[in-house]
Amino acid sequence: MTLSDLPAGRVAVVGAGPAGTTLALGLLHAGWSVTLVSDRTAEEIRDGRVMSSQVTFESALEVEAALGVTALLPTAPGLARLSYDLRRADGSTSAAFSTDLAGPARSVDLRVKVPAVLDEVARLGGKVVVLQAEVADVEELASTHDLVVVSTGRGGLGELFDVDEERTTYGVPQRRAVLTYLRGVTPDPAGPGLRYHAVEGVGECFTCPALTLDGACDVVVLEAVPGGPFDRFEDVTDDALHLARLREVLEEHVPGEAARMRGAVLVDDRSTLRGAFPPLVRRPVGLLPSGRPVLGMADVVVLNDPVTSQGSNTALKSASFYLEAITHHRDTHAGADFDAAWMERTFDSFWQGWARFVTRWTTSWLEGPQAHQVALLAGAADRPDLAAGIAAGFDDARLFEPWWFDAEAATALLAPGPRSDPRRFDARDLRQALGQYATGVTVVTAEHEGQRVAMTANSFTSVSLDPPLVLWAAARSAPSLAGFEVAERFAVNVLAADQHHLSRQFAISGVDKFDAVPLTGEAPPVLAGAVATFVCRRTDRIEAGDHVVFLAEIESYDAPGGEPLVFHSGAYRVATKHPDL
Repeated sequence: MTLSDLPAGRVAVVGAGPAGTTLALGLLHAGWSVTLVSDRTAEEIRDGRVMSSQVTFESALEVEAALGVTALLPTAPGLARLSYDLRRADGSTSAAFSTDLAGPARSVDLRVKVPAVLDEVARLGGKVVVLQAEVADVEELASTHDLVVVSTGRGGLGELFDVDEERTTYGVPQRRAVLTYLRGVTPDPAGPGLRYHAVEGVGECFTCPALTLDGACDVVVLEAVPGGPFDRFEDVTDDALHLARLREVLEEHVPGEAARMRGAVLVDDRSTLRGAFPPLVRRPVGLLPSGRPVLGMADVVVLNDPVTSQGSNTALKSASFYLEAITHHRDTHAGADFDAAWMERTFDSFWQGWARFVTRWTTSWLEGPQAHQVALLAGAADRPDLAAGIAAGFDDARLFEPWWFDAEAATALLAPGPRSDPRRFDARDLRQALGQYATGVTVVTAEHEGQRVAMTANSFTSVSLDPPLVLWAAARSAPSLAGFEVAERFAVNVLAADQHHLSRQFAISGVDKFDAVPLTGEAPPVLAGAVATFVCRRTDRIEAGDHVVFLAEIESYDAPGGEPLVFHSGAYRVATKHPDL
C-alpha cells in the first residue's frame, strides 16, 4: 500500500513506538479510521536491537489495560519494590532505603510489546504503512487526513518542531546511557523490584527484572555523567567488550550489582545499546511547507533523559491525553478542523497536567541532589511514609510538589511530629478502601484582597435544599487553607470529563494554579467549561481530624450540564448511563 491509496477522513500517526502504537490502537477502539506509519515491520522490530528499559509504573499500566495493550502481552515479572541508595564518589553511602510500590511496575521488552500492538492495529483494520517517513511523506498524509500526529523525530521530522527555550534547561546531553539485557542475574533476595543506585558526580545505575522475547531477563541501565568514571564506553564496538566494560565499571562503583551479574550472559546478540541525547521540550505544532499544521507527541515534544525511568510512562500518558482530546473534539465539535489552536490546547493540557512535573523532577536528578533532597532520601530510611512517598513519585511526579524542590517544605516534612498510631489501620490500605466510593471532582476557588486560592476536592456534597447548603473539606496541611480561612465566599466548580488536567493542576502546590486557565467569573474565580458551578457564602467552619470542613449557603449557581469527571479507586473514570432493566 502507498500513501496515495489512502482515503481521506482519518487520523494518521507517524511513528510506531509505544506512544504511536498505543494511540493508534485507542483510536481504532474509539471508532476512528487510522493510518499508522512505521519505519519497520513487526518482524523487523522483533529481530532488531533492544530499544529501552521501559519500566512502566502503575498508572501507566492502567492506561495500557484500558486501551487494550495489556491483553496482547504475556505477563511480565511484577516489580513490587523500590530500593535506592545514594553514594559518595569514595564509595560511602549517604542515603539508602527500600519500600514497597503501591502497585507493581513492569518492564516488557519493546521488541515484544510494539510488534504485538502493531499487529493488533492491522487486525482491527488500521492501515499500517512501512515507510521511512520524511517531511514530504507527512505532507502527503496531511493532505489526505483530518489530523496527523507525529511521534518520531527520525527522517528530519523532529526539525518540524521548534525547541521551546523557556521549557528546555539543557541543550547538550547530560548523561550517556548504556543499556544491557542479561540472563542469569542473581535474584534480589528482597524480591523482584527496581534497584536504583546513584553515585554523586559519577552517574546512576538501575536494574530490574523484565520480560524479553524468549522469557524472563534482567535489564541494567547505566547513566554516565559525560567525562566521568562511568563514561568508559566510547571505544566499545561489540557486545563482548560492552559486557566486559560494564562488569569493570560496576565492580569499581556498584559492587553489589557486579556480584549479582558475575554469572550472567547477554540475552541475545542484540541485547546492548549505547547513546546520548539532549533533553528537550519542543513546541507542539509543526508547520509543513504547505502551511498545514501537524501535532507532535511523546519524545518528539517532551524528551527527558531516562535517569528517572519515565520514558514509557510519559509516552503512554501522552497517548491517553491525546486520545481523549481527539475523541472529545469529534464528539463536541463535529466537523470542526483540528487546527493549530486545538493542537496547542491539546499539548498544553498534557504539559500542564503531566509532562511539566516529570520534566522538572527529571531535571532535578540530572542536576544532582541538593542538601534538602539528600536529607529527604536519608530520612526515608526511618520514615516508611516518606519512603513510600518517594516511590509513589516514580509513578506520578506531581506528588513531589513542593517538598522535593523547596527546602522549606522539605524541612517541614522532615520535622518531628505526631504520627498515626501504627496499630490502627494501614493508611494506604484505608485510602484504597475509601476510594471505592466513586465521586465527582470539583475545584474550589476563592479570592481575598486580590489573592486567588484554589484546590481540588472530591469531598463536596449537598447538605440541605432549604436553606440551600453544601459542604466540602480541606486538609489542614493544604497550603491554600489559609486563603479559604479568610475568604467569606468561594466557588465550587464541578469538573467536566475533559477537565481532568485541571483536577491535577489545582491539586499541586507550589505552582501558579490559574496559569492558562480560562475563567468566566473573577470574585470568586469561576472556571469555564465546568458542568456546574456554585457560588457560596461560608456559614460555618468545623475542625475534623486532619481536615477542616466548610459549610456554606449557595448564593447563585449555573449548571449547563455535560459529562462529569468521575474519580474511583485512585483513577479518573467515565460515567455511563445504566441500562433500564
